[in-house]
Amino acid sequence: MTGARSTEASGMPLDVPADLPCDAQGLVFSEPWQAQAFALTLRLHERGVFAWTEWAQYLSQAIRDAQQQGDPDLGDTYYTHWVSALERLLVDKGVAPPMALSGLRQAWRNAAEMTPHGAPVTLGAAGRRLSGT
Repeated sequence: MTGARSTEASGMPLDVPADLPCDAQGLVFSEPWQAQAFALTLRLHERGVFAWTEWAQYLSQAIRDAQQQGDPDLGDTYYTHWVSALERLLVDKGVAPPMALSGLRQAWRNAAEMTPHGAPVTLGAAGRRLSGT
């Protein structure tokens, strides 16, 4: 993260990281899952699961790891790194066991494969049990 901007007047939380995509109305995302990943991360931070500086360290490390593995860092994989960082942070904090994350990831993969193109992807009963919903 390269800094933060105060955006209280726009209805967004204070100190939103400066490198997140925004327009005049606030944060914008290329895909709905990106907004969901951002919202989940913000909610966990607000609940005190981790400090924003700690989150920034995990995200920075996930980006560095991806670059070392050949990611050209064009910006199109930013939220993939975001999710990787969140998973790593939750595992390290003991909030999410690695096997639960693996099972949930597979459940989403299976659901996506079974969903017709253009339709919303939804988890079946097994996936909902893994996600706690």
